[in-house]
Amino acid sequence: MFLIHVERVIDKPIHDVFAMLSDHENYAQFKGVDEANLLVHGKDDKNGLGAVREIIAGGANLHEEIVAFEPPYKLGYKVIKSKPLPYDHQLGEITLKEIDGKTHATWRSKGHITIFLLGSLYFDKQIQKNGGRAFGSILKQIGNS
Repeated sequence: MFLIHVERVIDKPIHDVFAMLSDHENYAQFKGVDEANLLVHGKDDKNGLGAVREIIAGGANLHEEIVAFEPPYKLGYKVIKSKPLPYDHQLGEITLKEIDGKTHATWRSKGHITIFLLGSLYFDKQIQKNGGRAFGSILKQIGNS
């Protein structure tokens, strides 16, 4: 099982941070993300509930469905398709709180790589380590932009 938990205070208004995190087109600008595409438009907002975005990064191809969309406080997603590693993704969630004009961001992801034995022994640990770095890097870039 991998469990990623990253928190960061970003010196930007909450609405700006939410806009950057929820817009799939922004992801291609982040370090480590090679490409980002919107495969399915959301119901009420193109990046909102029901949207499916494709993130290509570091040799991985992830399709993420937006399962929670509560601007500017919460963005939830679930990996519904992944290559080359098969994910059993149980939680993907970014929550934001406004504190004195800044934004406190918490990014959590939980799941399991479903390759028998090797998944939990090796790949889950790698996903946890690299995912934490990637999420932290994205939040840092938002703060520096």
